[in-house]
Amino acid sequence: MTTPFDGRIAIIRGDITRVDVAAIVNAANTSLLGGGGVDGAIHRAAGPLLLEACRALGGAATGEAKITPGFRLSASYVIHAVGPVWRGGEEGEPRLLASCYRNALDLAREHEAATIAFPCISTGIYGYPVQPAAVIAQTTVRDWLDQHGGIERVVFCCFSEDDRDVYERVAASELS
Repeated sequence: MTTPFDGRIAIIRGDITRVDVAAIVNAANTSLLGGGGVDGAIHRAAGPLLLEACRALGGAATGEAKITPGFRLSASYVIHAVGPVWRGGEEGEPRLLASCYRNALDLAREHEAATIAFPCISTGIYGYPVQPAAVIAQTTVRDWLDQHGGIERVVFCCFSEDDRDVYERVAASELS
């Protein structure tokens, strides 16, 4: 099920490796060398050349994003965004999470990827609470879209029904 809002943004539940967009965002760790969750799924779907490309990038700091080809994915690009580990919200986590979204959108625009899909960055093993993460994700993306051109469609691809429900509630409250 797809929940569109504002014409440029959609919320879905599904497998991000199968979303029909030019770029998918990977919720990466600082090494960029794969891991569990969405990171592992993207690495498995893209194939071993993704790991080689990530090795050449030399890692990334929290809040940063780096780009590689999509290899075996239908998406042309994978944008690896390093989200913050949740430590209670007092160590810059909201700023760093917002930075992930802005940096990923900047890279997509720079590489002329007009469509992009985001997972729920930092909400898995990094422990960021889904509701505040969804507010940051949607607010940051909407603000970026209002200020920049080049991105036609953004998809928030939630792995679970619960996460999708939270994203939809945030979208509904932001639009009212």
